[in-house]
Amino acid sequence: MTERIAEASPRSLARMAGVFYLLTILTGGFALVFVSGRLVVYGDAAATATNILAHEPLFRLGFAADLIMAACYIVVTLLLYDLLKPVNRSVSLLAAFFGLVGCAVSLFGLTPFILLRDLVFFGLHCLLVGYLIFRSTFLYPPLANYLSPYNLAPGMLGEGLLILWLLVFGVNEQRWKEQAKAGFLTN
Repeated sequence: MTERIAEASPRSLARMAGVFYLLTILTGGFALVFVSGRLVVYGDAAATATNILAHEPLFRLGFAADLIMAACYIVVTLLLYDLLKPVNRSVSLLAAFFGLVGCAVSLFGLTPFILLRDLVFFGLHCLLVGYLIFRSTFLYPPLANYLSPYNLAPGMLGEGLLILWLLVFGVNEQRWKEQAKAGFLTN
């Protein structure tokens, strides 16, 4: 596969990365929303186990979707490495490392800790890829021009939800005081 990647034009690499990224999102979203959303009862392992046993074909379909998602993300990681290595080979390699480690943890990690560890590795991968895109002269300016002002929507949505949460719910004062006291004692 690496020989074919080396022979492909940068535009082809970018388009292939886009296709595999889309497949990653679709299969991962399916597994998360339609499978885990129906089977997992957070805080109740017995109910989750009962749901899995009662809907075993759905569980297997979700597992297959997770495997396809991981395989697609491995391809995305390799394509982005090759596409972004002219910007900074070391940073691109480090980004690929974090992306591949995230996939490995996702596939072979312990189930209760997968989400947290995946977010750490994939978060680092995304930060480094974002840095490389920003530093590139062949992706960032045209991409930002095409996406503007729509690229502001996710940030505005996230900040809007945070504002709403702060206004409506605020914080749990008792837990805040406990954590503040514990943090003060450890710092």
